[in-house]
Amino acid sequence: NGCDLMDTSHTGINRLQFVTASVVSAIPLARVALSQESPVKESPVRIADVEVFPAHYPMTGYFKFFTGAGGKAGRGVVFVKVTASDGTVGWGQSVPIAKWSYETLETATIVLRDYFAPTVIGLEATNMPLLQSALDGALASGFSIGMPISRAGLDLALHDLSGKLQGKSLAELWGRERGEPLTLSWTLNPQRIDEVDGLIEAGWERGYRNFNIKVAPDPAFDVELARRVKALVPEGFLWADANGGYDVVTALAVAPKLADAGVDVLEAPLKPNRLRGYQALRRQGALPILMDEGIVSPVELEEFIHLQMIDGVAMKPSRCGGLESARRQIELLEKEGLMWLGSGLTDPDISLAATVGLYAAYGLEKPAALNGPQFLTADVLQQPLAIHDGKIDVPSGPGLGIEVSEDKVIELVSKK
Repeated sequence: NGCDLMDTSHTGINRLQFVTASVVSAIPLARVALSQESPVKESPVRIADVEVFPAHYPMTGYFKFFTGAGGKAGRGVVFVKVTASDGTVGWGQSVPIAKWSYETLETATIVLRDYFAPTVIGLEATNMPLLQSALDGALASGFSIGMPISRAGLDLALHDLSGKLQGKSLAELWGRERGEPLTLSWTLNPQRIDEVDGLIEAGWERGYRNFNIKVAPDPAFDVELARRVKALVPEGFLWADANGGYDVVTALAVAPKLADAGVDVLEAPLKPNRLRGYQALRRQGALPILMDEGIVSPVELEEFIHLQMIDGVAMKPSRCGGLESARRQIELLEKEGLMWLGSGLTDPDISLAATVGLYAAYGLEKPAALNGPQFLTADVLQQPLAIHDGKIDVPSGPGLGIEVSEDKVIELVSKK
Protein backbone atom coordinates (compact mmCIF):
# COMPACT_ATOMS: atom_id res chain seq x y z
CA ASN A 1 0.00 0.00 0.00
CA GLY A 2 0.98 3.68 -0.12
CA CYS A 3 2.48 3.63 3.35
CA ASP A 4 4.92 0.90 2.27
CA LEU A 5 5.93 2.60 -0.96
CA MET A 6 9.51 3.33 0.04
CA ASP A 7 10.00 0.13 2.08
CA THR A 8 10.89 -2.48 -0.52
CA SER A 9 12.83 -4.84 1.72
CA HIS A 10 9.93 -7.27 2.12
CA THR A 11 9.51 -7.70 -1.65
CA GLY A 12 13.10 -8.57 -2.40
CA ILE A 13 13.49 -5.79 -4.98
CA ASN A 14 16.16 -3.16 -4.64
CA ARG A 15 15.72 0.58 -4.87
CA LEU A 16 16.84 0.84 -8.48
CA GLN A 17 14.27 -1.76 -9.48
CA PHE A 18 11.66 0.21 -7.57
CA VAL A 19 12.66 3.31 -9.53
CA THR A 20 12.28 1.45 -12.80
CA ALA A 21 8.81 0.35 -11.70
CA SER A 22 7.88 3.98 -11.03
CA VAL A 23 7.51 4.74 -14.75
CA VAL A 24 3.94 5.83 -15.43
CA SER A 25 1.93 2.74 -16.28
CA ALA A 26 -0.03 4.50 -19.03
CA ILE A 27 3.06 5.25 -21.10
CA PRO A 28 3.08 2.11 -23.30
CA LEU A 29 -0.48 2.94 -24.42
CA ALA A 30 0.55 6.52 -25.13
CA ARG A 31 3.47 5.32 -27.22
CA VAL A 32 1.17 3.10 -29.25
CA ALA A 33 -1.16 6.03 -29.88
CA LEU A 34 1.73 8.19 -30.96
CA SER A 35 3.05 5.55 -33.35
CA GLN A 36 -0.29 5.52 -35.18
CA GLU A 37 -0.25 9.24 -35.86
CA SER A 38 1.37 11.04 -38.75
CA PRO A 39 5.19 11.13 -38.68
CA VAL A 40 6.63 13.32 -35.95
CA LYS A 41 8.04 15.79 -38.47
CA GLU A 42 4.46 16.60 -39.60
CA SER A 43 3.00 16.76 -36.09
CA PRO A 44 3.68 18.80 -32.95
CA VAL A 45 6.21 17.28 -30.58
CA ARG A 46 4.24 15.56 -27.83
CA ILE A 47 4.80 14.21 -24.33
CA ALA A 48 5.79 10.56 -24.74
CA ASP A 49 7.07 9.47 -21.37
CA VAL A 50 7.06 10.54 -17.71
CA GLU A 51 9.21 8.89 -15.06
CA VAL A 52 9.47 9.62 -11.33
CA PHE A 53 12.38 8.76 -9.04
CA PRO A 54 12.19 9.29 -5.24
CA ALA A 55 15.51 9.98 -3.52
CA HIS A 56 17.21 11.84 -0.67
CA TYR A 57 19.90 14.51 -0.77
CA PRO A 58 22.36 14.30 2.13
CA MET A 59 22.38 17.31 4.44
CA THR A 60 24.63 19.18 6.84
CA GLY A 61 23.76 21.32 9.86
CA TYR A 62 20.56 21.56 11.88
CA PHE A 63 17.28 22.65 10.31
CA LYS A 64 14.11 21.99 12.29
CA PHE A 65 12.08 20.73 9.32
CA PHE A 66 14.48 17.86 8.69
CA THR A 67 14.40 16.12 12.03
CA GLY A 68 12.55 13.05 13.25
CA ALA A 69 11.23 10.14 11.21
CA GLY A 70 10.42 12.18 8.13
CA GLY A 71 13.66 14.11 7.92
CA LYS A 72 16.54 12.08 9.30
CA ALA A 73 17.18 10.41 5.92
CA GLY A 74 17.95 13.79 4.33
CA ARG A 75 16.14 16.14 2.00
CA GLY A 76 13.56 13.98 0.22
CA VAL A 77 12.81 14.76 -3.43
CA VAL A 78 10.99 13.21 -6.35
CA PHE A 79 12.85 13.61 -9.63
CA VAL A 80 10.54 14.03 -12.63
CA LYS A 81 11.86 13.18 -16.11
CA VAL A 82 9.64 14.05 -19.07
CA THR A 83 10.61 12.79 -22.52
CA ALA A 84 9.12 14.20 -25.73
CA SER A 85 8.34 12.25 -28.88
CA ASP A 86 11.53 13.58 -30.50
CA GLY A 87 13.67 12.39 -27.56
CA THR A 88 14.14 15.78 -25.87
CA VAL A 89 14.13 15.53 -22.06
CA GLY A 90 12.93 17.96 -19.38
CA TRP A 91 13.69 17.63 -15.67
CA GLY A 92 11.91 18.79 -12.54
CA GLN A 93 11.81 18.08 -8.81
CA SER A 94 9.05 17.89 -6.25
CA VAL A 95 10.31 18.80 -2.80
CA PRO A 96 7.87 17.64 -0.08
CA ILE A 97 8.62 18.21 3.61
CA ALA A 98 6.40 16.33 6.03
CA LYS A 99 7.01 18.85 8.83
CA TRP A 100 6.07 21.77 6.59
CA SER A 101 3.21 20.36 4.52
CA TYR A 102 0.86 17.39 4.44
CA GLU A 103 2.65 16.17 1.29
CA THR A 104 5.26 13.47 1.90
CA LEU A 105 7.83 11.76 -0.29
CA GLU A 106 5.59 8.71 -0.58
CA THR A 107 2.40 10.57 -1.46
CA ALA A 108 4.20 12.86 -3.89
CA THR A 109 5.62 9.85 -5.73
CA ILE A 110 2.20 8.19 -5.99
CA VAL A 111 0.28 11.26 -7.10
CA LEU A 112 2.86 12.20 -9.70
CA ARG A 113 3.05 8.69 -11.11
CA ASP A 114 -0.61 7.72 -11.02
CA TYR A 115 -2.53 11.01 -11.32
CA PHE A 116 -0.59 13.98 -12.69
CA ALA A 117 1.68 12.27 -15.20
CA PRO A 118 -0.96 10.31 -17.16
CA THR A 119 -2.89 13.53 -17.87
CA VAL A 120 -0.09 15.01 -19.99
CA ILE A 121 0.85 11.93 -22.04
CA GLY A 122 0.23 12.63 -25.72
CA LEU A 123 -0.26 16.39 -25.30
CA GLU A 124 1.66 18.97 -27.30
CA ALA A 125 4.88 19.58 -25.38
CA THR A 126 5.04 23.35 -25.95
CA ASN A 127 1.37 24.13 -25.32
CA MET A 128 1.69 25.31 -21.73
CA PRO A 129 -1.95 26.44 -21.30
CA LEU A 130 -3.13 22.99 -22.43
CA LEU A 131 -0.66 21.23 -20.15
CA GLN A 132 -1.66 23.35 -17.15
CA SER A 133 -5.33 22.71 -17.85
CA ALA A 134 -4.65 18.98 -17.87
CA LEU A 135 -2.90 19.20 -14.51
CA ASP A 136 -5.82 21.24 -13.13
CA GLY A 137 -8.13 18.35 -13.92
CA ALA A 138 -5.98 15.61 -12.40
CA LEU A 139 -7.10 16.13 -8.79
CA ALA A 140 -10.06 17.76 -7.11
CA SER A 141 -9.21 20.94 -5.25
CA GLY A 142 -9.58 21.49 -1.54
CA PHE A 143 -9.30 25.04 -0.28
CA SER A 144 -6.87 25.50 -3.16
CA ILE A 145 -5.33 23.30 -5.85
CA GLY A 146 -4.55 19.74 -4.81
CA MET A 147 -1.05 18.46 -3.97
CA PRO A 148 0.77 21.60 -5.19
CA ILE A 149 4.26 20.58 -4.07
CA SER A 150 3.93 17.33 -6.00
CA ARG A 151 2.54 19.11 -9.04
CA ALA A 152 5.40 21.61 -9.02
CA GLY A 153 7.90 18.92 -9.99
CA LEU A 154 6.04 18.11 -13.19
CA ASP A 155 5.39 21.79 -13.90
CA LEU A 156 9.14 22.46 -13.72
CA ALA A 157 9.92 19.54 -16.02
CA LEU A 158 7.35 20.74 -18.55
CA HIS A 159 8.85 24.24 -18.55
CA ASP A 160 12.32 22.76 -18.96
CA LEU A 161 11.15 20.64 -21.88
CA SER A 162 9.20 23.45 -23.55
CA GLY A 163 12.15 25.82 -23.30
CA LYS A 164 14.55 23.28 -24.77
CA LEU A 165 12.22 22.53 -27.67
CA GLN A 166 11.89 26.24 -28.45
CA GLY A 167 15.49 27.16 -27.69
CA LYS A 168 14.36 29.66 -25.04
CA SER A 169 15.22 30.29 -21.40
CA LEU A 170 12.48 30.66 -18.80
CA ALA A 171 12.68 34.43 -19.07
CA GLU A 172 12.42 34.27 -22.85
CA LEU A 173 9.39 31.97 -22.63
CA TRP A 174 7.71 34.76 -20.67
CA GLY A 175 8.96 37.60 -22.89
CA ARG A 176 11.27 38.94 -20.20
CA GLU A 177 14.97 39.58 -19.66
CA ARG A 178 17.15 36.98 -17.96
CA GLY A 179 17.93 39.25 -15.02
CA GLU A 180 20.95 39.65 -12.76
CA PRO A 181 22.53 37.30 -10.18
CA LEU A 182 20.46 37.08 -7.00
CA THR A 183 21.70 38.08 -3.57
CA LEU A 184 21.08 35.27 -1.08
CA SER A 185 20.12 35.28 2.59
CA TRP A 186 21.61 32.83 5.13
CA THR A 187 19.13 30.95 7.32
CA LEU A 188 19.61 31.03 11.09
CA ASN A 189 17.79 28.36 13.09
CA PRO A 190 19.66 28.26 16.42
CA GLN A 191 18.47 26.22 19.36
CA ARG A 192 20.40 28.48 21.78
CA ILE A 193 21.44 32.11 21.61
CA ASP A 194 25.09 31.20 22.14
CA GLU A 195 25.01 29.45 18.75
CA VAL A 196 24.19 32.64 16.84
CA ASP A 197 27.68 34.07 16.47
CA GLY A 198 29.08 30.88 14.99
CA LEU A 199 26.16 30.47 12.59
CA ILE A 200 26.57 34.02 11.33
CA GLU A 201 30.31 33.52 10.96
CA ALA A 202 29.69 30.43 8.83
CA GLY A 203 27.49 32.43 6.48
CA TRP A 204 29.83 35.42 6.48
CA GLU A 205 32.76 33.23 5.43
CA ARG A 206 30.77 32.14 2.37
CA GLY A 207 30.03 35.73 1.37
CA TYR A 208 26.56 36.13 2.86
CA ARG A 209 25.71 39.55 4.27
CA ASN A 210 21.96 39.11 4.88
CA PHE A 211 20.23 36.74 7.27
CA ASN A 212 16.78 35.30 7.86
CA ILE A 213 15.77 33.91 11.24
CA LYS A 214 13.33 31.20 12.22
CA VAL A 215 11.12 32.38 15.08
CA ALA A 216 8.20 31.07 17.17
CA PRO A 217 6.90 29.80 19.47
CA ASP A 218 9.04 31.55 22.16
CA PRO A 219 8.71 35.34 21.73
CA ALA A 220 11.33 36.21 24.34
CA PHE A 221 13.91 34.02 22.60
CA ASP A 222 12.92 35.44 19.25
CA VAL A 223 13.43 39.06 20.27
CA GLU A 224 16.80 38.24 21.79
CA LEU A 225 17.77 36.39 18.62
CA ALA A 226 16.79 39.33 16.42
CA ARG A 227 18.73 41.77 18.59
CA ARG A 228 21.86 39.64 18.47
CA VAL A 229 21.72 39.23 14.70
CA LYS A 230 21.13 42.93 14.15
CA ALA A 231 24.02 43.79 16.46
CA LEU A 232 26.38 41.57 14.48
CA VAL A 233 25.06 42.49 11.02
CA PRO A 234 23.55 45.98 11.38
CA GLU A 235 23.35 46.67 7.62
CA GLY A 236 21.80 43.36 6.62
CA PHE A 237 18.18 42.73 5.63
CA LEU A 238 16.67 40.85 8.59
CA TRP A 239 13.69 38.65 7.76
CA ALA A 240 11.80 36.75 10.48
CA ASP A 241 9.76 33.68 9.58
CA ALA A 242 7.43 32.18 12.19
CA ASN A 243 6.04 29.40 9.96
CA GLY A 244 2.62 29.95 11.54
CA GLY A 245 4.00 29.35 15.02
CA TYR A 246 2.38 32.17 17.02
CA ASP A 247 -1.17 32.52 18.25
CA VAL A 248 -2.91 35.82 17.55
CA VAL A 249 -2.32 37.37 20.99
CA THR A 250 1.37 36.47 20.97
CA ALA A 251 1.87 37.70 17.42
CA LEU A 252 0.31 41.07 18.17
CA ALA A 253 2.48 41.42 21.26
CA VAL A 254 5.78 40.37 19.68
CA ALA A 255 5.54 42.15 16.31
CA PRO A 256 6.39 45.63 17.73
CA LYS A 257 9.23 44.12 19.78
CA LEU A 258 10.68 42.40 16.73
CA ALA A 259 10.47 45.68 14.84
CA ASP A 260 12.31 47.46 17.65
CA ALA A 261 14.96 44.72 17.54
CA GLY A 262 15.64 45.45 13.88
CA VAL A 263 13.48 42.96 12.00
CA ASP A 264 12.44 44.25 8.57
CA VAL A 265 9.56 41.90 7.75
CA LEU A 266 7.52 39.19 9.50
CA GLU A 267 6.55 36.14 7.50
CA ALA A 268 3.75 33.70 8.41
CA PRO A 269 3.18 34.83 12.00
CA LEU A 270 -0.05 32.78 12.19
CA LYS A 271 -1.58 29.69 10.69
CA PRO A 272 -3.08 30.70 7.35
CA ASN A 273 -6.67 30.05 8.47
CA ARG A 274 -6.44 32.81 11.11
CA LEU A 275 -7.88 35.39 8.74
CA ARG A 276 -8.96 37.92 11.35
CA GLY A 277 -5.61 37.61 13.06
CA TYR A 278 -3.83 38.57 9.84
CA GLN A 279 -6.17 41.51 9.44
CA ALA A 280 -5.38 42.64 12.99
CA LEU A 281 -1.63 42.40 12.43
CA ARG A 282 -1.86 44.39 9.25
CA ARG A 283 -3.96 47.07 10.97
CA GLN A 284 -1.41 47.18 13.78
CA GLY A 285 1.28 48.04 11.23
CA ALA A 286 4.29 47.20 13.38
CA LEU A 287 5.91 45.21 10.55
CA PRO A 288 5.07 44.30 6.98
CA ILE A 289 3.13 41.02 7.23
CA LEU A 290 3.75 38.37 4.60
CA MET A 291 1.97 35.08 4.06
CA ASP A 292 3.61 31.89 2.89
CA GLU A 293 2.04 28.47 3.53
CA GLY A 294 -1.52 29.71 3.04
CA ILE A 295 -1.14 30.93 -0.53
CA VAL A 296 -1.03 28.28 -3.24
CA SER A 297 -2.89 29.79 -6.19
CA PRO A 298 -3.60 33.32 -7.45
CA VAL A 299 -7.25 32.84 -6.43
CA GLU A 300 -6.74 32.94 -2.65
CA LEU A 301 -4.00 35.52 -3.05
CA GLU A 302 -6.50 37.86 -4.68
CA GLU A 303 -9.03 37.17 -1.93
CA PHE A 304 -6.51 37.76 0.87
CA ILE A 305 -5.38 41.01 -0.72
CA HIS A 306 -8.93 42.33 -0.86
CA LEU A 307 -9.55 41.19 2.72
CA GLN A 308 -6.57 43.41 3.67
CA MET A 309 -4.77 40.56 5.40
CA ILE A 310 -1.25 40.92 4.01
CA ASP A 311 1.40 43.33 2.83
CA GLY A 312 2.89 40.73 0.51
CA VAL A 313 3.97 37.15 -0.02
CA ALA A 314 7.08 35.07 0.50
CA MET A 315 7.09 33.34 -2.88
CA LYS A 316 7.93 29.67 -3.41
CA PRO A 317 7.31 28.07 -6.83
CA SER A 318 7.78 24.68 -5.19
CA ARG A 319 4.89 25.45 -2.81
CA CYS A 320 2.32 26.73 -5.26
CA GLY A 321 2.22 24.15 -8.04
CA GLY A 322 5.20 25.43 -9.99
CA LEU A 323 6.34 28.31 -12.14
CA GLU A 324 3.08 29.16 -13.88
CA SER A 325 1.15 29.79 -10.67
CA ALA A 326 4.09 31.56 -9.04
CA ARG A 327 4.66 34.05 -11.84
CA ARG A 328 0.95 34.89 -12.01
CA GLN A 329 1.06 35.62 -8.28
CA ILE A 330 4.10 37.88 -8.68
CA GLU A 331 2.32 39.79 -11.43
CA LEU A 332 -0.75 40.21 -9.22
CA LEU A 333 1.32 41.47 -6.30
CA GLU A 334 3.12 43.96 -8.50
CA LYS A 335 -0.19 45.16 -9.95
CA GLU A 336 -1.50 45.75 -6.41
CA GLY A 337 1.71 47.49 -5.31
CA LEU A 338 2.50 44.86 -2.68
CA MET A 339 5.76 43.25 -1.63
CA TRP A 340 7.09 39.89 -2.73
CA LEU A 341 10.14 38.19 -1.34
CA GLY A 342 11.87 35.14 -2.76
CA SER A 343 12.22 32.01 -0.67
CA GLY A 344 12.13 28.25 -1.14
CA LEU A 345 11.78 24.84 0.46
CA THR A 346 15.47 24.02 0.87
CA ASP A 347 15.37 23.38 -2.87
CA PRO A 348 17.93 21.05 -4.44
CA ASP A 349 19.65 22.07 -7.64
CA ILE A 350 16.94 21.44 -10.27
CA SER A 351 14.19 23.14 -8.27
CA LEU A 352 16.67 25.83 -7.26
CA ALA A 353 17.58 26.59 -10.87
CA ALA A 354 13.91 27.04 -11.77
CA THR A 355 13.33 29.28 -8.76
CA VAL A 356 16.36 31.47 -9.51
CA GLY A 357 15.27 31.79 -13.14
CA LEU A 358 11.82 32.99 -12.07
CA TYR A 359 13.01 35.47 -9.46
CA ALA A 360 15.68 36.97 -11.72
CA ALA A 361 13.25 37.32 -14.63
CA TYR A 362 10.89 39.29 -12.40
CA GLY A 363 13.64 41.44 -10.91
CA LEU A 364 13.70 40.32 -7.27
CA GLU A 365 15.28 43.13 -5.27
CA LYS A 366 15.60 41.80 -1.71
CA PRO A 367 17.92 38.94 -0.66
CA ALA A 368 16.42 35.54 -1.43
CA ALA A 369 16.09 32.94 1.34
CA LEU A 370 17.13 30.01 -0.84
CA ASN A 371 18.97 27.78 1.59
CA GLY A 372 19.44 24.60 -0.42
CA PRO A 373 23.12 25.44 -1.01
CA GLN A 374 23.50 26.02 2.74
CA PHE A 375 22.15 22.65 3.89
CA LEU A 376 22.48 20.19 0.97
CA THR A 377 25.75 18.41 0.18
CA ALA A 378 25.08 16.71 -3.17
CA ASP A 379 24.16 17.78 -6.68
CA VAL A 380 22.96 16.15 -9.89
CA LEU A 381 24.03 18.76 -12.43
CA GLN A 382 26.75 18.49 -15.06
CA GLN A 383 27.80 21.98 -13.98
CA PRO A 384 26.66 22.95 -10.45
CA LEU A 385 25.02 26.33 -9.98
CA ALA A 386 27.61 29.03 -9.32
CA ILE A 387 27.49 30.90 -5.99
CA HIS A 388 30.06 33.56 -5.20
CA ASP A 389 30.15 36.38 -2.66
CA GLY A 390 26.68 35.49 -1.43
CA LYS A 391 25.13 35.69 -4.92
CA ILE A 392 23.85 32.96 -7.23
CA ASP A 393 24.19 33.18 -11.00
CA VAL A 394 21.13 32.87 -13.21
CA PRO A 395 21.28 29.79 -15.47
CA SER A 396 21.55 30.90 -19.09
CA GLY A 397 20.67 27.90 -21.25
CA PRO A 398 17.30 26.89 -22.68
CA GLY A 399 14.57 25.63 -20.37
CA LEU A 400 15.75 25.73 -16.77
CA GLY A 401 19.24 26.47 -18.10
CA ILE A 402 20.89 23.38 -16.62
CA GLU A 403 22.10 19.95 -17.74
CA VAL A 404 21.24 17.05 -15.45
CA SER A 405 23.68 14.17 -15.03
CA GLU A 406 21.65 10.97 -15.14
CA ASP A 407 24.61 9.12 -13.62
CA LYS A 408 24.40 11.41 -10.59
CA VAL A 409 20.64 10.91 -10.38
CA ILE A 410 21.05 7.13 -10.46
CA GLU A 411 23.73 7.32 -7.78
CA LEU A 412 21.52 9.41 -5.52
CA VAL A 413 18.41 7.29 -6.10
CA SER A 414 20.29 4.06 -5.44
CA LYS A 415 21.51 5.13 -2.00
CA LYS A 416 19.60 3.78 0.97
